[in-house]
Amino acid sequence: MRISALLFVCLPLAALAQVPTPAPPQAKPVLITGATLHVGNGTVVPNATVAFDKGRLTYAGPAAGFTQDKAGFEAIDATGQQLYPGLILPNTTLGLTEVESIRATVDEEEVGTLNPNVRALIAYNTDSDILPTVRTNGVLLAQPTPRGGLLAGQSSVVQLDAWNWQDAVVRADDGQHLTWPAMVFRINPTEDAAALDRRQKAREAQLRDLEQLFGEANAYRQAPAGRPENLRLAALAGLFDGSKTLYLHADYGKEIIEAVRFARRMGAQKVAVVGARDAWMVLDFLKQNDVSVVVSRIHALPRRDADDYDQPYKLPAQLQAAGVRFCLDYQGSMETAGSRNLAFIAGTASAFGLSKEQALTAVTLSPAQMMGIDKDYGTLETGKSATLVLSKGDLLDMRTNAVLRAFIDGRSISLDSKQTYLANKFRSKYGL
Repeated sequence: MRISALLFVCLPLAALAQVPTPAPPQAKPVLITGATLHVGNGTVVPNATVAFDKGRLTYAGPAAGFTQDKAGFEAIDATGQQLYPGLILPNTTLGLTEVESIRATVDEEEVGTLNPNVRALIAYNTDSDILPTVRTNGVLLAQPTPRGGLLAGQSSVVQLDAWNWQDAVVRADDGQHLTWPAMVFRINPTEDAAALDRRQKAREAQLRDLEQLFGEANAYRQAPAGRPENLRLAALAGLFDGSKTLYLHADYGKEIIEAVRFARRMGAQKVAVVGARDAWMVLDFLKQNDVSVVVSRIHALPRRDADDYDQPYKLPAQLQAAGVRFCLDYQGSMETAGSRNLAFIAGTASAFGLSKEQALTAVTLSPAQMMGIDKDYGTLETGKSATLVLSKGDLLDMRTNAVLRAFIDGRSISLDSKQTYLANKFRSKYGL
């Protein structure tokens, strides 16, 4: 009786907090017909046919080009609907933070300032209530990223429908994240010269520590076999052979230049700048140094009174025109829960200079290329993963975005979430 009473009390709570069960592997070939196909590389195919089996696309193109026997397929009539690659969210705390105001649910930061051996992947929580709410807007892959200190650690790429982090991983430890020490300015007019000098010396000490660590890591990589194991130095080795990307978090133009020059001097082969709100001031420098950009905070005010009112909105178009590789992330207040708005960030960029397909590329193919997963993800092309989103309307427009179906590696995933549960609950109560 006691057990029954306990279950009676707990059942409503369990129902409220339920997370959809991960979908099983694809069991039957699927055929989607009639949709407008947005490939992700700028190509649009009206009245398209898309077929996939065992998680891989077997055809994606005009309906007239599909000649296979349709018998045996699970048929989906998508006439009038829009078909997109699954969106990819870079530089996020998704799965690392649940409720930002409750410290016990925040696992995005490690103690210390230099933590290259920290791995965000093993802290990624596949049972987060936030993940299903993000999937409902088309975000199917993400890059959980550590925060804090100077060298925060390593990000990884995951898919958002899994039992655990081992099942979720798409690419483990794709890059290191370095927050560049802020340049010292006299912001407060009452600050005296001695205080300013102390801040400058503290910054110089941070730069020396970084240079020493990178130098030791490069030397460790070249040391003969049998050397003592050093996890901190070993974690940086991939930066020097190009197997990992060095993500430099910097906003001011001079900081961007300084950080990139440091990375090149230390021998980092692949470099990307994250944040980069002043990237429009150093476009030629970024292009000449073959630096990619992860653009943050498009939905923001200009940094300076003299900046154009729409400077944050038009930055992606400026990067596009200059030939600088870039993608879009979502940062701001309530960063984790707000990740569902990634599609609308791209929509804003399309209203300020990018075409719709260029904006789509910035949240599909471009981040896939930057993370080194474009062989399988980022576009809907034959042979790639069947990770896709079927929407009733324009995915990048909050007025028409309505995701009807979503597939990750061919698995038809649930679009239910705590929010849909509550919506249905109270619609039934009030007869809506």
